[in-house]
This record gives sequence, structure tokens and C-alpha cells, in this order.
Amino acid sequence: MNSRPARGGQHPTMDQVAEAAGVSRATVSRVINGAPSVDAKIREMVQRAIAETGYVPNVAARSLVTRRSNSVALVISEPDRPDNNSFLNRIFTDPYFGRITAGATSALRPHDIHLVVIPTDSTDHHQVVRYLRQGHVDGVLLISSHEQDTLPRQVHDLGIPAVVSARPTSPIAVSYVDVDQRLGARLAADHLLRRGCERLATISGPLDIPSGLDRLEGFRDYLVSRGFAEVPTIEGDFTRSGGEAAARQLLSAHPDIDGLFVANDLMAEGALRAVQDLGRQVPSDIAVVGFDDSSAALDCRPLLTTVRQPVEEMAAEMAEVLLAHIATPGRLPRSVTFQPTLVIRESA
Repeated sequence: MNSRPARGGQHPTMDQVAEAAGVSRATVSRVINGAPSVDAKIREMVQRAIAETGYVPNVAARSLVTRRSNSVALVISEPDRPDNNSFLNRIFTDPYFGRITAGATSALRPHDIHLVVIPTDSTDHHQVVRYLRQGHVDGVLLISSHEQDTLPRQVHDLGIPAVVSARPTSPIAVSYVDVDQRLGARLAADHLLRRGCERLATISGPLDIPSGLDRLEGFRDYLVSRGFAEVPTIEGDFTRSGGEAAARQLLSAHPDIDGLFVANDLMAEGALRAVQDLGRQVPSDIAVVGFDDSSAALDCRPLLTTVRQPVEEMAAEMAEVLLAHIATPGRLPRSVTFQPTLVIRESA
């Protein structure tokens, strides 16, 4: 195979790729557009010629042929917030969203598919739906966290390929990827009991979010099965400051607590600060377990014992499931549930 540089400093053309590969221009076009009928050896020859000539396919022209944008939307749908800036701040500072983005990108990058991040609440759902309807993306990865969110239904009704980040709260025929939230909370409860804790409490996540409710119920139900008549509980908001405020309030009402399950690592980091400010030692006076195994767990002092949900792997699986739906329209929905594990460090 002889590669030939572009003449006169011009960009390489498809004809030059065809000449370098010893095939027709139509064959080069079929390889570029991903046609499955091309022989594997010929496909390899054309791809090698593309690399050697430096040819760059015309994405716009390719999109006209394939009707694909080679983009996927990561839509992060949150409840309405009085302060939209705090919503955006959480998206870009909460490790959870960074892990989701990294995991999805790792699965999409080898396919030359770009990720478009779209934060939204119900006030601008109509704008998101209009954007999706206009064909700017080939599919949607939807992070929907609250029970009353109407966006999963709206995306489903568009008929665009989509995968949701958790089990839908309403019956929708859509693929989703989740972690066994209740099992994770049971792991936390069991660990605290095995440490010898006798007066257990929890700071839950927001109870209008399925994961917040599932973690609370998993923790509480396990303790009830072990003979606990009451489990002191306070609702948090999944933020560091919220965890600190909730811990202060909880310990003020129940100063004898010796085991605390906090429904995410950011809140646990705040709770540890409150516990230590109140003169309690961790874990000798009070053991603390978080949930997520995010970077916040390693920022804690002492290092946080936590329930790991494999967010990066879950996001990559969401992307792989979405790619399968894009490649095969009409494919039946599927669900994937990951198993959480306990990561034991210093706080419990």
C-alpha cells in the first residue's frame, strides 16, 4: 500500500484513500459509515489507508448518510431549586456527577461519540425535550433522582433511545442501571452491629429521591429485624453542610448515639466535622459509615468507612446499553443491578 500526501497542501480526499487502499471510493464510504457488509480485511486496509493519508471524514456529510449525530446527551434532572446557582454548583462539585461523566465517557470515547451534559429542572424540561426532538443527539443517559420527575416519561414518549440511572418510580418501558440500595444500607447496619454499636441512628438522603428512601428503609428494616424498636432518623440533603447540620441536630436530641449511618459520603464528611466539634472521638465514641465510596471518603479524617456503589462501572454500563439501543432500534428494555460492597477504613 502506498500512501500519498495531499497535493498542494490540500486536505486528503476519499479518492486518495481509495487509491491508497486499492479499493473503490464506494467501499471507502461504506467503511466510514460503518456498513456491516464490508469484509474485515478490506475494512482494515481502508482504516490503515485513512490513518496513513491523514484523511478526516466530513462529519456533516456522514451524518446526512447515517442520520446519526455521534453525540449522546447526559441529562441531569434535579428537583426545582429556589437557587439555580446552587443546583449547578452541586453538579460540578459533587463527586457523584463527576464519576458518572467519567464512566460514560470511557465507554463512548472508543466509538467516537461525544457526551453533551445538560443540567435541568422542571422549569426548563420543555427546552430539553425540544432539543432532543430536533435530533441533536442519538440517545439519552438520564440521571433522574426525584420521585415526581416527569422527564423520564417525556423522553420515553419521544421514542429516542434512552437509559435511566435508577429504577423508574412509575411503570415505563425503559432500560435502567441501578445498585441494590437496600442491600448497601444493610451492609452498613450489619457492620455497625458487628463493631458492638448499640445505639444506632441514620442521616438519610432526601426522601423524595428513591435512593434516599431505599437506603433509609434498608437500614431501618435490618435493625428492626435485629430487635431495634426505634432508629433515630433525620433527613439530609446529600450536601456536606446539610450533613453537618443534621448531625448536630441528631446528636443534640440523642447524645448517646454510638453508631451512625450517613446516606452519602459528602454528608458523612460534614457529620464527622460536627461529631468532632462536639468533642466525640471517631470511632471510639461513635462509629460512622457513609455511602458511595467517592473522593469525599478519602477527604475525611479519619478516613471514611463506606458502602461502595461502582458509579463509574454503572455509568459505563448505561452507555453500553444505550449504544445497543441506538444500533438496534426496537430492542427490548433491560435492567442491570450492581451489587454494593463495604469498604472498611478508619471511621468504623
